[in-house]
Amino acid sequence: MTDAAINELEPVVGTKAACAAVGRPRATHYRRHRKSPVPVRPQREHAPQPRALTEAERARVLGVLHEERFVDLAPGEVHAILLDEGTYLCSESTMYRLLREAHGQVRERRRQATHPPRVKPELVAHGPNQTWSWDITKLTGPAKWTYFYLYSIIDIYSRYTVGWMVATRESKELAERLLADTIAKQNIDRGQLTIHADRGSSMASKPVAFLLADLGVTKSHSRPHCSNDNPFSEAQFKTLKYRPDFPATFGSIEDARAFCATFYSWYNHDHRHSGIGMHTPFDVHHGHASDVRAARAATLSEAYAANPERFVHKRPEPPDLPDTAWINRPNDTDSTTPTKN
Repeated sequence: MTDAAINELEPVVGTKAACAAVGRPRATHYRRHRKSPVPVRPQREHAPQPRALTEAERARVLGVLHEERFVDLAPGEVHAILLDEGTYLCSESTMYRLLREAHGQVRERRRQATHPPRVKPELVAHGPNQTWSWDITKLTGPAKWTYFYLYSIIDIYSRYTVGWMVATRESKELAERLLADTIAKQNIDRGQLTIHADRGSSMASKPVAFLLADLGVTKSHSRPHCSNDNPFSEAQFKTLKYRPDFPATFGSIEDARAFCATFYSWYNHDHRHSGIGMHTPFDVHHGHASDVRAARAATLSEAYAANPERFVHKRPEPPDLPDTAWINRPNDTDSTTPTKN
């Protein structure tokens, strides 16, 4: 709109008055309506600084900075050492400038220590008492900031809780005792079992490590800050705390132990687990699942024989038991990884 107004007024009052009337600077108007090419500005030649270092001097400074004794030192320290030795090459700021021009060497020049990445644990179980997972979780006590500590050990193949304990504190001595009693109760032979845990203080303690080594048990740990490496224990604790009758707080340690006793009895003996073909952990752990599946198959066969038209797609079959259970199954493995609780 402004351009149109200037174009109308310009033939009558001139460019200066037209721009003043619409409030546009003449320089802006001329720049927008320039018809001639933009003039080329001549390149200014900078005279060399007479105090600048010569190429030979620059090369000498960089050569000194790259010496083995100076490669891990800051330019300020190099400058001071050279002065102590009676040598002055250039100022400290010039050293920084030369290093910056030499492919960004003002960044950290010291050799940096590198640590190999943590190895992802890959554990497999083809039957009960081959791989256990254990962890500790807090149960809220009667007062603020008071907790009871639930230790739980689960067999990843059968999902059977082979050992548990509620204590007033998290302790490596208590963990050692629980593991020793559970291993003895399950009659574990040397070289038979792998026990997996995260990197908590009790799990990674020396007493626990010495106990497992003495018993011929292989220990495994999750990577730091990676809860996915211990999915079976984490999922079981979620099942515990999502029970309808799980209380917000426990009045005493006896209340916590009574609740956990009821929970683990239900979990082991009554809970039909989706990750093990809807069997109970007790049946899978003690070898009864095949008989239970056969009985279920017979019931489904009777139902099919009575009303085959109700089964349009295929003959009904109960779900199969998994052949293996994995923690972090490798990509090239075809076995299924049941992790639901």
